[in-house]
Amino acid sequence: MVEEVGNILKKGGELFHPGLSVDCVIFGFHDNQLKVLLLKMKHADKWALPGGFVYKDEEVEHAAVRVLQSRTGLGNIFLRQFHTFGSPSRSDRQLNRQLLVSSGIEAHEGHWFLQRFITVGYYALVDFSKAVPRPDATSEDCAWWDLQDVPALVMDHNHILQKALEILQKQLNDQPIGYNLLPEKFTMPELQRLYETILNKQLDRRNFQRKMLGYDILNRLEERKLGVAHKAPYLYSFDKDKYAAALQDGLQQGW
Repeated sequence: MVEEVGNILKKGGELFHPGLSVDCVIFGFHDNQLKVLLLKMKHADKWALPGGFVYKDEEVEHAAVRVLQSRTGLGNIFLRQFHTFGSPSRSDRQLNRQLLVSSGIEAHEGHWFLQRFITVGYYALVDFSKAVPRPDATSEDCAWWDLQDVPALVMDHNHILQKALEILQKQLNDQPIGYNLLPEKFTMPELQRLYETILNKQLDRRNFQRKMLGYDILNRLEERKLGVAHKAPYLYSFDKDKYAAALQDGLQQGW
């Protein structure tokens, strides 16, 4: 793995578009908690968002898809570009220099890895139960974190994460959310909890159910959730055609 990192850092100036990267905010939902996938960096006690560089002959969005697939093992991921981050001070030259030195590479000032990078932010919504977190060549771990427990991240990654969450919150006002985050069958309380964790506020149970049913994108199944202590709630699924139409046309009322 050290050799792989070394080859990337040595040949990156020839392979990748100079000064350009992608960073991905990968959201999942599990145990009534909104989660984000993070990487534990090698040679530094810090965590980071999954990201990568863009090959010179590669579409920027294809680079984001490549990162997402390699970190989760999933294809056909719900992916949206949401912002470009270009502060001249966003790169952590000290951390990058440390990685070069640990890989046996001379960290001269002109090295491509020590230059300014502008990054394109993407967020993705994935089914937690199907994702298989995998670290990349520069990290030693890849794991889900509850959103409220996220530590201080490298560079401006906390800012990127917060910006992605703000965009996701705004999207709740005009598009349905849940199809890519919830399992195929779910309960109304689980759907409500998903909205509450994204919005970071409690919602009235009756009003929430009325709104969701009013969107006409749910199918109530003749099944109830098993293994619950109280009265078992009905299971629901999304009507895929109506959900797709709602994504195109938007919703008529917000939260």
